[in-house]
Amino acid sequence: MSESSVAGAVHDLDLLGIYCNDHLAASTGGVELVSRMLSRHRGTPFEPRLEELLDELREERTVLRSSMAALGLPVRQYKQVASWVGEKVARLKLNGHVLSRSPLSDLVEFEFIATAVLAKRCGFETLRVVAAADRRLDAALLDRLIAQADKQHDWLADARREVAARVFGGDPGPAAAAAGS
Repeated sequence: MSESSVAGAVHDLDLLGIYCNDHLAASTGGVELVSRMLSRHRGTPFEPRLEELLDELREERTVLRSSMAALGLPVRQYKQVASWVGEKVARLKLNGHVLSRSPLSDLVEFEFIATAVLAKRCGFETLRVVAAADRRLDAALLDRLIAQADKQHDWLADARREVAARVFGGDPGPAAAAAGS
């Protein structure tokens, strides 16, 4: 281990602050999106898993805020507001239906949140790297959140294929079969 990897040796806290604030803003958008998806899928087989996902996303956002506080990184509220507004504006996208919800909306939402979970996982991996240089971060907690993101993505991949089959037809099959493995 080099001298630069000892506790407190984060090279650029300003850049880390920007990075963490961007991930925090994205987490706000993710919570908003999953909240909307949950209201759309009440009474369906997706409801329990969406509720679990929403709880986990809220916990992850709290952990990210706590990690930022531990490192002395300020939360930039304007990014939180921009993300919240952006999620609301994204609802206005053209989807082939002017006055009603398109069946395509469910698919796009599951695709978007699945992709967002992968990006979130990357953020936790980056913080895990930082944890090796700065013991103010909880490495074990970050490892747990990375594993949690993997579990979330596995379920979302299955759900996304199920929605795609409902919208377009076909057999969703398990994720491994869809990937050819």
